[in-house]
Amino acid sequence: MGHITLTPYLLFSRSGGFAPAAKGWRGGMPATAVSQNVQVRKLLITLAATAITVVVGAVGADFGATIYAEYRLARTVRSAAGLSFDPSVAILGFPFIRQAARHHFSEIEIKANGVDHPVVGRASLEATLHNIDLTEASWLIRPDANLPVGKLESRIIIDSGHLGRSMGMKDLMVEAPSKETNDATGGTTESGISGSKGLVFTGTPTKAGIDTPVSVAVDLSTAGLEQTTLVFTATDVQTGPGTADRPVPDDKKAAVLAEFSGSLPGQKLPFGVHPTTVGARGSDIIIEGITEGVTVRLDGFTQS
Repeated sequence: MGHITLTPYLLFSRSGGFAPAAKGWRGGMPATAVSQNVQVRKLLITLAATAITVVVGAVGADFGATIYAEYRLARTVRSAAGLSFDPSVAILGFPFIRQAARHHFSEIEIKANGVDHPVVGRASLEATLHNIDLTEASWLIRPDANLPVGKLESRIIIDSGHLGRSMGMKDLMVEAPSKETNDATGGTTESGISGSKGLVFTGTPTKAGIDTPVSVAVDLSTAGLEQTTLVFTATDVQTGPGTADRPVPDDKKAAVLAEFSGSLPGQKLPFGVHPTTVGARGSDIIIEGITEGVTVRLDGFTQS
């Protein structure tokens, strides 16, 4: 019987035997084909790297333009609205450069925390502008430019501490209504504001002769010609989970409810929007107004 000797360069032939590998072959492929594959891979890698560089550069340029525009807008709002600090400004939507070229921003958010307020001391102001026409303003919005806005959301936010001090109750805490007292929408608006009925105010009503915290149910509303007066009306003492759980003697109940009731005039929303909702978010009282199809100027961000 014959035998087969394998050498380092043998190929299996179509006839079923083995034959020495020809010169110019590597691993069963022509050397020229292997070289071409390597060159193609290098070309693809180069093209991919170039594409990634271009994309990253474009995104970086767009991001940088957004930051610059937001900075300029914050400075402009500060000057036009008479603020003592730069508000927080966000220009939303991507890509920014395309929006600027089309003279149209999808959404702008302006927030200013701790603004001096003549009634409560300090309050926070927020405005969300949708579908802003920049035809008269340019992408670096001028302070005196008219801004047609498709939809405008405006809010004033009063925290528990400042509300309590205006009521003469330093330890006041505010909580949103329980689910049982919320409205049919689940008790919150799109911006997270609760219903206006059955909020829980907890504090110490010392004027009523009570020296420990108690909780009461409070209804909120707005009044006045322009609905700029916040009215809070205490309806009953609350006990049980989520409250101070302290009953009030019958002979002091009326005085306690009166101390938790009152009004705050001068609650003018940014850009003069009329309030449409009042409620709580966390421990803050929020008055919100939403309107459509209006034209505003940046100096209208503050109204008082």
